[in-house]
Amino acid sequence: MAVRTFSPSKPAKSLHTQKNRQFFNEPEENFWMVMVVRNPIIEKHKDGKPVVEYQEEELLLFNGTFRKAMEDGGVRVLKERLEKFFHRYLQTLHLPSCDLLDVFCGISFFPLDKMTYLKIQSFINKMEESLSIVKYTAFLYNDQLIWSGLEQDDMRILYKYLTTSLFPRHIEPELAGRDSPIHAEIPGNLQHYGRFLTGPLNLNDPEAKCRFPKIFVNTENAYEELHLIVYKAMSAAVCFMIDASMQPTLDFCRKLDSIVGPQLTVLASDICEQYNINKRMSGFGSKEIKDPGRKLGRRGLNCPIRFPRSEKEPQFKFIYFNHMNLAEKSTIHVRRTPHISLTSVHPDLMKILGDINSDFTRVDDDEEIIVKAMSDYWIVGKKSDQRELYVILNQKNANLIEVNEEVKKLCATQFNNIFFLD
Repeated sequence: MAVRTFSPSKPAKSLHTQKNRQFFNEPEENFWMVMVVRNPIIEKHKDGKPVVEYQEEELLLFNGTFRKAMEDGGVRVLKERLEKFFHRYLQTLHLPSCDLLDVFCGISFFPLDKMTYLKIQSFINKMEESLSIVKYTAFLYNDQLIWSGLEQDDMRILYKYLTTSLFPRHIEPELAGRDSPIHAEIPGNLQHYGRFLTGPLNLNDPEAKCRFPKIFVNTENAYEELHLIVYKAMSAAVCFMIDASMQPTLDFCRKLDSIVGPQLTVLASDICEQYNINKRMSGFGSKEIKDPGRKLGRRGLNCPIRFPRSEKEPQFKFIYFNHMNLAEKSTIHVRRTPHISLTSVHPDLMKILGDINSDFTRVDDDEEIIVKAMSDYWIVGKKSDQRELYVILNQKNANLIEVNEEVKKLCATQFNNIFFLD
């Protein structure tokens, strides 16, 4: 490309002109994607590269590789798939609300005790045995991942789609309650709270269409095409993935509903009850983070992260991200939706976090950056062993040495079994 003129040693990722900034990404050999953004918008988001890369990954998840599209029908088919995808996807992009968590595009894991986790594992094993055509399964609770049988990179993009697109579209009936007119529009089973988020809306309708979205996983190896079945009961959601060569019938969907619905309803209630018990027990907080740093594997490894809770407002807030297992945790964000990101700190502080992360991406070595921000705030960024920690401290009249000591105490009490650069 022409941008090699500006960066001969390695490919240029972006080009800034007077009116626009252009971001470049090569998802496949000889295929390039370019995103052009007007400068007044992009000024708040210096690093637009993750937006380009993640839209390419979601495109890959739902449409397969560009080369496969060319083999199926040439340039015409590729253009049709691109136009269909971006017409929907671009409407979900809200750059003004993007922040550091959008750069990481990580996975929030739901913390569980061992017994409840074993119940979920047992449930998944029973479902895969009863529904023999299921190839992969993923289990989420309260929009947080508990278990996945997919490879890590595929689960990352599927998780983003579920939490930012599919789940928000179905939130109203969930909140409305069974007696609401809104909920009445979605026929369900009186014996349980389970329902399909993808697939047939009414299992009692003999003409119901059993259409499920297709996803493409393991595109670099086996190139598997799958049907995505998402089934939810209360706050628990389970994703079943079956080979696309098998078309699910209405009888299969009814069988799935009768088997999964009652058990998932009970399991969702058990998870909620146990979580509330653990929450009360850890209210004064002494538990450490459990983060062995292992990746999600083919058989699905859960990597919970448990953080102490306190009734008093802490002097510090933090964002943590592990590049190895994609685990993320934020005590800064109050609420995140596809359209808005509410934080408990000033936007200028969030911008500084982005600037520190941008500095981290320029070097491969572990490092630490400490910044004195407005008023009484200090911001500390630590990058060590493929983990990143960003801490915002509200310490009046503190100096650099005192701030460094406070961060060491934080790491010792909440990250005791995780090595961070001193």
